[in-house]
Amino acid sequence: MSAFSSLRLPLEPTVVAPDGSDVRVLLGLPAGGMAHFELAAGQTSQAVTHRTVEEIWYVVAGRGQMWRKQGAREEVITLEPGLCLTIPLGTHFQFRAAPDVAVAAVAITMPPWPGEDEAVAVAGPWPVDDGGAAVDQSAC
Repeated sequence: MSAFSSLRLPLEPTVVAPDGSDVRVLLGLPAGGMAHFELAAGQTSQAVTHRTVEEIWYVVAGRGQMWRKQGAREEVITLEPGLCLTIPLGTHFQFRAAPDVAVAAVAITMPPWPGEDEAVAVAGPWPVDDGGAAVDQSAC
């Protein structure tokens, strides 16, 4: 049996994810872990797929878009507070924040995140951007 744990959201990011988003690691149990992800206004993450984990995301703030692809099926969904989405094992995905506001989500990773080699870069629909380049995000 695991001990009780409690934690407030850290003020500063704990780590930068392989996709480029800021991560505040939260709590975990043997079957999964939780983290808070944030991507600054105008930024686009690196498109990735996971080797062994799947995730459930819940958007808590901001606005943006998420691209997901499984084989021939792909979609872009608007990220906004209250949206919950899944990233099943093997899904290629990429997300970006609106030009004027960051996007933040909490996510459950199952099983717990195993380390740096978990995410594998893949081709995505959008160029990775740090907010300085002109990338059309009018749909965000």
